[in-house]
Amino acid sequence: MPPFEPPVSSILDRRGFLRAAGLISAASVAAPRLHALAAQSAPAAPVSANDRIRLALIGAGGQGQYDTSVALQVPGVELVAVADCYDGRLDHCRERWGASLFTTRDYREILARSDVDAVLIATPDHWHKQAAVDAMHAGKDVYCEKPMIHLYSDGPEMIQAARSTGRILQIGSQRVSSMLYAKARDLLASGAIGQLNMVTAHWDRNSAIGAWDYTIPLDASTATCDWPRFLGTAPQIPFSAEQFFQWRKWQAYGSGVAGDLFVHLFSGTHFITGVKGPTRAMATGGLRFWKDGRNVPDVMLALFDYPEGFNLNLRVNFVDGGQENEGLLFTGSEGTIAISGNSVTVSRVPRESAPGLTVGTFTEAMQRQMRSQYAARYPVVHPAGPPPSAVDRYAAPDGYNDSYDHFANFFHAVRTRQPVVEDAVFGFRAAGAALLSNLSYEQDSIIHWDPVAMKLVNRSV
Repeated sequence: MPPFEPPVSSILDRRGFLRAAGLISAASVAAPRLHALAAQSAPAAPVSANDRIRLALIGAGGQGQYDTSVALQVPGVELVAVADCYDGRLDHCRERWGASLFTTRDYREILARSDVDAVLIATPDHWHKQAAVDAMHAGKDVYCEKPMIHLYSDGPEMIQAARSTGRILQIGSQRVSSMLYAKARDLLASGAIGQLNMVTAHWDRNSAIGAWDYTIPLDASTATCDWPRFLGTAPQIPFSAEQFFQWRKWQAYGSGVAGDLFVHLFSGTHFITGVKGPTRAMATGGLRFWKDGRNVPDVMLALFDYPEGFNLNLRVNFVDGGQENEGLLFTGSEGTIAISGNSVTVSRVPRESAPGLTVGTFTEAMQRQMRSQYAARYPVVHPAGPPPSAVDRYAAPDGYNDSYDHFANFFHAVRTRQPVVEDAVFGFRAAGAALLSNLSYEQDSIIHWDPVAMKLVNRSV
């Protein structure tokens, strides 16, 4: 879907968007299980609005430090501890957030602290489940970066831990807290584009950093990097600085383009349409350009069937020849809703009430008879008043950040014990659907999924 910038006929005012944002926010190694801390896992009482929420970061890479910087913009939140397997990141966190900050390589030391209310988990994917489950059993609320799972077996365990401990678990696909996505959801529900039949979404990149070639520090070694703790349950191999710092390029630690980017498109689609997930998936792609030792594709395309009567078409291309861009297009019987950049655009093309005639190849007598009958059945109607708007565009205010709203929603839930906008069930349905792409690609087959029971139909993982 190319960038779509049609004529503007209406702009949602800034105050309206900010009101919408407020409503969204307010409404919405292998470490063993920490048995010694399980006693802390009883449901927590609401945090006083005047009390500060003490946050700890587990996984201080680029995403983790960015998330933390946004989280700390929410009033009443402070950072008290950081865990990471690279010493240089721990040193930088103290430079950034204060020399008194507690830092450790072992996140279990953070979970044992009584001054930690919530944790932000931004580890490699293969650590998400264990760190989240350990944190919840230690009595901490959890914000876990996407994708929620690395293996399908992770999902039920994380859902059960959240339910049994009464802890808050928010998954970090921030689009579901976006005022733009809320606007698109309301437009679709209002019938603005008629009956939905297809969603087309993409997230393309064309740079080394976009393709996960993150910079490796000069001091990377077994002295500065806790390689055994990083590996956890992954295959035990000799130290590799590339795999440590560019882990998304390997299946052992990451989930490929499906877990990194498809999951955002799924969570946005599910939020806007209100569905639970697809029933069939088929994917193709390959390693087209970034042949640097990675074992995941840099181009992937996938198709999904939804029982609600529409199809989802996804694409990620790390060699797209242009600027990084992300977009979703919802196609209905009477128009489209496009999300691109900081705007939502509705283009309406209502279906004609009359079917039309194709009689030019018939005899002249037959044409006259059929045109006469057609004119009587479908008389010409001359509408009055101004013409209806064919295009409407709703723009977010300058500087708007949906990550802030997502964290605001999380901390509101921590204080009030109210549900978050993206709980473990929603997160599992989004990640479970996204990872169907990897299974289809690897098996060269159609994969079937039960979106209600959240289970693979044709194989177990």
